Amino acid sequence: RDQEEGAPRVIEVELPDHLTVSALVSLARDPAALAQQIRRPLPRPPAPHARRGTAFHTWLERRFGQETLIDPHELPGAADETATGDADLDELQRQFEQSVWADRVPLEVEVPFETIIGDRLVRGRMDAVFHDPEDDVYEVVDWKTGRLPATERERRAAAVQLAAYRVAWARIADIPLERMRAAFHYVRANVTVYPEDLLDADGLAALIAAVPQPSVPGEAAEGATGDR
Repeated sequence: RDQEEGAPRVIEVELPDHLTVSALVSLARDPAALAQQIRRPLPRPPAPHARRGTAFHTWLERRFGQETLIDPHELPGAADETATGDADLDELQRQFEQSVWADRVPLEVEVPFETIIGDRLVRGRMDAVFHDPEDDVYEVVDWKTGRLPATERERRAAAVQLAAYRVAWARIADIPLERMRAAFHYVRANVTVYPEDLLDADGLAALIAAVPQPSVPGEAAEGATGDR
């Protein structure tokens, strides 16, 4: 639609019917940036930190005794905006072997899923699911090879990823959400974080519905609805 003279024209971008968990995190972190990516998706070669993160996940998968094929568009750590470029695979392995997770055996690793959130189909891949037989509680854990989030806004956005995983596994296992925990394990820092007040399915649906369709700089939109 037209803006004041001298201001850029904008077009409106509609969220697709299918979203990845990474897109949900981006929606919470920066809706305008997500809108730009949806409108003009550009191929992005794997950054050094993404390659190291993938190498670590592959090593961990083998360590747990399971091999799966990973979609290159769903590289582990794709939602991790805080990854750094100096992660060393040997150091990551050493830190993991000193963590509380080293002696635990996951129930499942690299679990792909599709689930309905609100009126959108959301897909993703969970790094690992553990079961605590003593409390009869399931834990979804996402391995992070980057630094801890520096701000509260980053922490809230990142927690959307775990919220989606928690909802997805509760549906897969057909268990109440109250029997689910979800955590990030920051490998280099050897710190496990359990975010509080994770959104449930209704909360995630509200997140999608509450964010207005963002407008991004672009050419003049045609008609009242713009590009759809």
